[in-house]
Amino acid sequence: MTIRVLVADDQEIVRTGLAMILDAQPGIEVIGQAAEGRRAVELARRLRPDVCLFDIRMPVVDGIEATRSLAGAAVDDPLAVVVITTFDLDEYVYAALRAGARGFLLKDADTDLLVQAVRAAANGDALIAPSITARLLGVFAATGAGMPPRQPIEPLTGREEQVLTAVARGRTNSEIADELYITLSTVKTHIGSLMAKLGARNRVEIVIWAYETNRVKH
Repeated sequence: MTIRVLVADDQEIVRTGLAMILDAQPGIEVIGQAAEGRRAVELARRLRPDVCLFDIRMPVVDGIEATRSLAGAAVDDPLAVVVITTFDLDEYVYAALRAGARGFLLKDADTDLLVQAVRAAANGDALIAPSITARLLGVFAATGAGMPPRQPIEPLTGREEQVLTAVARGRTNSEIADELYITLSTVKTHIGSLMAKLGARNRVEIVIWAYETNRVKH
């Protein structure tokens, strides 16, 4: 099936470039573009793309609010949103992640990483660029101060702890399966269990919890 993508960025050259790159990939089609957040949300609700690729800093409605409107906790039928950013304001990235974004990339990411992020989001997975992870850690520490992370509804098993750590380090399901010598379906089962125990809506929230509980350190 073709992955349908909506691209939103206030810089025309960036927006056009992203659309051209994605349209050139097999199995991906850009079905809409927007130069500001309000228009992006309107298009997303009308077109129901498989993946929304949003810049954070946009006029009228920024990428954080657009993400919350389409993928936030209050949304009954959330869309997959990948945020692409220059990272000039780290706290915006953290806020967008909290708003429900499923993946994060820097604007200087190579084509392969961009395509991987879109395909991962369309498959219900998540991809966070490794270079972003280190930048987020400081923001987690500052924002989470004095706010103890929620506890799992049931203790994690030893294998779930291993999978949790691997997910937090940006490993794909296939990489986790290879590293832990388990099947891909077993990895997916453990991730589903982690989401249930942690009350996480997606893979990104699993990563947040791993950092907030010091399972993974900078």
